[in-house]
Amino acid sequence: MALEVFNRREVKYLIPFEVYEDIAERITENMRFDKFGTDGKYNIVSLYFDSEDEKIYTETRNKLLFRQKLRLRVYDEADLTSTSFLEVKQKFNNVVNKRRTAIPLSEAYDYIYNGADVIESASNPQIFKEADHFRNLYNLEPKVVVSYDRQAFHGVTESDLRVTFDYNLRCRSDDLNIEKGPHGNYFIDKDLVVMEVKMSSSIPLWLTRILSEYGLKKEGVSKFCTSIDVESLGMEHAIQNSKVGQS
Repeated sequence: MALEVFNRREVKYLIPFEVYEDIAERITENMRFDKFGTDGKYNIVSLYFDSEDEKIYTETRNKLLFRQKLRLRVYDEADLTSTSFLEVKQKFNNVVNKRRTAIPLSEAYDYIYNGADVIESASNPQIFKEADHFRNLYNLEPKVVVSYDRQAFHGVTESDLRVTFDYNLRCRSDDLNIEKGPHGNYFIDKDLVVMEVKMSSSIPLWLTRILSEYGLKKEGVSKFCTSIDVESLGMEHAIQNSKVGQS
């Protein structure tokens, strides 16, 4: 069964594509490819939710100490029979907690758009209840689809260490069917990659040295907020706003 609960720190960097290629090669001395995809590469398509008055966007943009998101996610090529993941992602004091439950995509849609009771189809009924409570509390509805390609690595000796590289970051609000795959407007420059270092403790010294060599600094890049900005304001304003966002 896929892991359903994650609790870790996440640090983001916005890097040129060629730097991603260099770092990805160098970290293989201490990390292995993610077991999914080919060489740790796969595609992610997520449907994000927000309220009519954009409570989630506002909380994220204003960097509230505690903030959370709701999304429905699929991996690689998907159809209505595919497994999707309904996820609640919470962030408190720079620690990320993610809880998710697997559910057939067709039934997830039935829940979202028709209010169907599909709890028996969820792999984790308790997490489904939490997601449903969060959705009802904020009156959340589908807002935007975000997609990207990812290459992921896991630590060999540091089992809690994970590094991901996301590129081809696109969004759309005119077609919210995530089974239709990765298409839409680029909300991050095509030549840039979002690198995330995820761990339960501190970044290991060998990786800190690599980050320092490239002069990398933490970037508060919010995929959700920046995608909303692109859909409503256009790329130029979205890039400006992303400098003050947090995911």
